[in-house]
Amino acid sequence: MRTIVSRLINSRSSVSRLSAITASGNGRYLSTDSNKVDEPLKVEEAETVNVPPPPSEKLLVLGGNGFVGSHICREALDRGLTVASLSRSGRSSLRDSWATNVIWHQGNLLSSDSWKEALDGVTAVISCVGGFGSNSYMYKINGTANINAIRAASEKGVKRFVYISAADSGVANYLLQGYYEGKRAAETELLTRYPYGGVILRPGFIYGTRTVGGMKLPLGVIGSPMEMVLQHAKPLSQLPLVGPLFTPPVNVTVVAKVAVRAATDPVFPPGIVDVHGILRYSQKSR
Repeated sequence: MRTIVSRLINSRSSVSRLSAITASGNGRYLSTDSNKVDEPLKVEEAETVNVPPPPSEKLLVLGGNGFVGSHICREALDRGLTVASLSRSGRSSLRDSWATNVIWHQGNLLSSDSWKEALDGVTAVISCVGGFGSNSYMYKINGTANINAIRAASEKGVKRFVYISAADSGVANYLLQGYYEGKRAAETELLTRYPYGGVILRPGFIYGTRTVGGMKLPLGVIGSPMEMVLQHAKPLSQLPLVGPLFTPPVNVTVVAKVAVRAATDPVFPPGIVDVHGILRYSQKSR
């Protein structure tokens, strides 16, 4: 008899639990006490928080309206960077649509008061500044101007600096003494100021379509075949005196691609990158 009563009590308890579970389907839930049903759970809508996107990297291209510099500006824009350019002439004469997205600054690197505001908010600099003329002029443009830029960027706290230098040219080093001495002086300054964030690219002949006086010169007609032949002749480029004659040309778009990568990739190794290294890094980034 006691067993029957016990079973009845247990069955009534089960019915009570079932009723509570059924009630929970109408917006109520079962508490730890099986005989108690709490009030409906109120869920408040989460507050929407506007989180600003991460700040874009800002790249300053020195000489951005030149042959190499303009390609670097375009490559950087394609990668979503904020791009500014500094040159003596200011805005580029190029009428390409991308040029309207560049912040153009006019200034002279030999005059410290005319351009330093262009470094505001800049996270990396790429310098394409260089020129030919008398030895004293070449040293100023290739050396002093770039040294001034490197020092100013370092003092401003710019993280990375990429310098487009030039490969040794054997006999031409003596004929263009001011040019190469200026380049090497700028390299020394960069390696001193930026031991961990400075990259020096040393291309040889840079080919591509140059615009001169409204005329387009397709230098790739000569440069492209030479590159295909000479990029496999690296041992010959090590020969004394004549070795530089076997340095392969490089496409301007390749230089631009590697320069922007060197300026924005924190794991890109600092130091000097020769033309063979430029070609190698361009293939890795494809």
